[in-house]
Amino acid sequence: MADFEEDTTLDRKMSEVYDWSDSDTPVRDALWDYFMEHNNHDTIKTSDEMDKYEAMSDDEVKANAEKVLKK
Repeated sequence: MADFEEDTTLDRKMSEVYDWSDSDTPVRDALWDYFMEHNNHDTIKTSDEMDKYEAMSDDEVKANAEKVLKK
């Protein structure tokens, strides 16, 4: 059997996850950009924030990402 990675909310385009977005940017990248901007471009702090999202279920990612990304 072939190994494959599961398509998670973090890997999907913003426009596929949220009806209010027309961005082709993956949710993971949008979150990374958001945290980099809000952490004074500190990669370690941003990585720590992203680790939290890696541990969440898809529903939790969708809800929590929307809180920070929806403008």
